[in-house]
Amino acid sequence: MLTRLLSGDTPRSGLLTLLLVAVLISLAFAPFLFPGTKSLETAARICIFIVLVASYDLLLGYSGIVSFAHTMFFGIGAYGTALALSTSGPSYWSLAWGTLAGMLVAAAFALAIGLFSLRVKAIFFAMVTLAVASAFAVFVSQMSWLTGGEDGLNYKIPRELTPAFKLVQEKVFGVRINGKLLAYYLVFFASLALFLVMLRIVNSPFGRTLKAVRDNAFRAEAIGYKVVWYRTTATVLSAVMAALAGSLLAIWLRYTGPATTLSMEIMIDILLMVVIGGMGTLYGAVLGATLFILAQTYLQNLMGVAVEATSAVPLVSTLVAPERWLLWLGVLFILSVYFFPSGIVGRLRAGRA
Repeated sequence: MLTRLLSGDTPRSGLLTLLLVAVLISLAFAPFLFPGTKSLETAARICIFIVLVASYDLLLGYSGIVSFAHTMFFGIGAYGTALALSTSGPSYWSLAWGTLAGMLVAAAFALAIGLFSLRVKAIFFAMVTLAVASAFAVFVSQMSWLTGGEDGLNYKIPRELTPAFKLVQEKVFGVRINGKLLAYYLVFFASLALFLVMLRIVNSPFGRTLKAVRDNAFRAEAIGYKVVWYRTTATVLSAVMAALAGSLLAIWLRYTGPATTLSMEIMIDILLMVVIGGMGTLYGAVLGATLFILAQTYLQNLMGVAVEATSAVPLVSTLVAPERWLLWLGVLFILSVYFFPSGIVGRLRAGRA
């Protein structure tokens, strides 16, 4: 049953299985295991970024396509939901049609980019996507009457998904069962479902053909596969998944702006998560997103503790000062690439720990 649910793509490593189960249990029971607003925000971000990173791995790891437009699709999904809620009011109907509109627009953009650009060499395709994504970010910033410009959009969501809604008056295991908790579980179960759908895609005959195209496009073309069609389809599927992740972010934050969806910084974060977790394996997205966001959120706090512990040693306490957290995040990334060149999942599977 479980093997079928995972589309036959089991972790194939004892330690990897333990890590994935730990992540799943932690996210499933995050509101009860780690009470507090910050931990719930972190857990929701991890869920959303697992979908976003996995959708990018579908493109990069399984198809061999380097794209810098992934945050554009992420932003389209978020703005689709945000605009629907802003214009039609906080209803489930607005959520539904906004999400659907975001998906369709992202798919149309991806189809156009794929058909016009995937015939060129990889580096030129990457440059085209970078140009399109930059142009789109500028367009969104300039259309302030519609998108709120650099300030973004604040909007309401259905009351049942807000902290003001109380499902149960009494606390359960010390946790208040309110709309915020319902919104978290909406994000969690939607992310889990989307991840399983992507797992099904990459383990289908279509996914295996994508790998063949990635490994040797000329050979795949020679034996009759339409390489451009497969690459374009992968681009569209990846864009649709990214747009859905954007919709989940829009619901969770109740805010959508260029800094949270369209920035190049997010694109670089996605790349780092894919590399850290391991390309060409969706489980890498789980570990990469989890480790990266945890480091991003709590590294500063850990370094604050380290400063207090090493206050008697001037040079060391200066090096581990919390404001240098980006430096140490970079060091951690370099070390992870050095010791895990095929990503954490690749290393664990090779070692069969």
